[in-house]
Amino acid sequence: MVFRSNKVTVRENLILPPARPNVADTAPKLLFLVTEDWYFCSHRLPVARAARDAGFAVSVATRVRDHGEAIRAEDFVLCPLRWKRRGDGVLGHLRALVEIVRLYRRERPDIVYHVALKPVLFGGLAARLTFSRRPAVVSAVMGLGIEFTGAAAGWKKRALGWALRLAAGKGRVTVQNPENRDALVGFGIDPGRIALIPGSGVDTDHFAALPDPAETPVAVALVGRMLRSKGVLDAVAAVRKLRAEGSAVELVLAGAADPDSRDSLGEAELATLAQEPGIAWLGHVGDVRAVWARAAIALLPSSYGEGVPKALLEAASCARPIVASDMPGCREVVAPGETGLLVPPHDIAALAAAIATLAGNAALRERMGKAGRRRVVAGFAEGGVAQQTVTLLRSMLNEGGEAE
Repeated sequence: MVFRSNKVTVRENLILPPARPNVADTAPKLLFLVTEDWYFCSHRLPVARAARDAGFAVSVATRVRDHGEAIRAEDFVLCPLRWKRRGDGVLGHLRALVEIVRLYRRERPDIVYHVALKPVLFGGLAARLTFSRRPAVVSAVMGLGIEFTGAAAGWKKRALGWALRLAAGKGRVTVQNPENRDALVGFGIDPGRIALIPGSGVDTDHFAALPDPAETPVAVALVGRMLRSKGVLDAVAAVRKLRAEGSAVELVLAGAADPDSRDSLGEAELATLAQEPGIAWLGHVGDVRAVWARAAIALLPSSYGEGVPKALLEAASCARPIVASDMPGCREVVAPGETGLLVPPHDIAALAAAIATLAGNAALRERMGKAGRRRVVAGFAEGGVAQQTVTLLRSMLNEGGEAE
């Protein structure tokens, strides 16, 4: 993900009135509800641009930290919210719900686009509390954890299914992979209202194919937030194993710690890991092409169900072969034996063996990298993903809102 902006910080306890662009009053109003401004810019910006260019008046309601000016620069209305992805507590949840209800009453959107589980649930409830006739609702499920897509039953799974049905109502639900679609059907959501749109898209011109790095030892890279469930510690263990066996392999960790997530490694833990031979932690990297110019293999030993991991799409677009867990989402990018290798989650021996296979065979890396690039261009380019979404939005305008 790449976008350029001057940084701006808005205090979390300050709610600013939206500065409206010059948009015709007749333009249909589309409001994105997202927890974090960086996530909107990373995962929904191409879709929002396509909607704007198709004639929608676009608003973005989100927690504003560093990317407010980048959002305003797109001629979107920016509506700051005081919430976080996690850790708000009961009072924070109530405050967020009240703010969203007030926002919806003020903005009166024609379509609300709820991005990821928390906005889907909070936004769906707020819409029910706000409107006698709800606007059209898009519930974008960006990924369900494996506890919600696996066969095991449990109260969390049943509660999530009930909440998603309530939030989505008679609107449309988008998912990124077949496993998530099947899980939602199992929750009782009408399959005719579920659209499979593969991932968030990737700019295949920006993330152009790169030659295999000539440097030795071979570097493998894990790009993303430094979460345990992303497999950071499994990647470290696999590289330790390979180096102990005499293989000259290096691990590059590219991504920041996430203080809002209990699953995140801390900066002190990451700094300690980076002191080990063969392990580097770069922190946040603004343009990950620099990572793929250095690393020959992409790695994501995730232990939970992704949507479609954008980090893997960008790596494949740069012609990097992939080693990933055999999990929902990863399977959409990795065709085993063709664009990379899939291994069981938490299987350190299998992970190390897969890394060694690619590290020791430059011709295989080149073949898989080229195949991965073709796969992304054909099925995951951001223009195609954005167009599928705009087509869905237009069809929803024709359908009208939902009566309560």
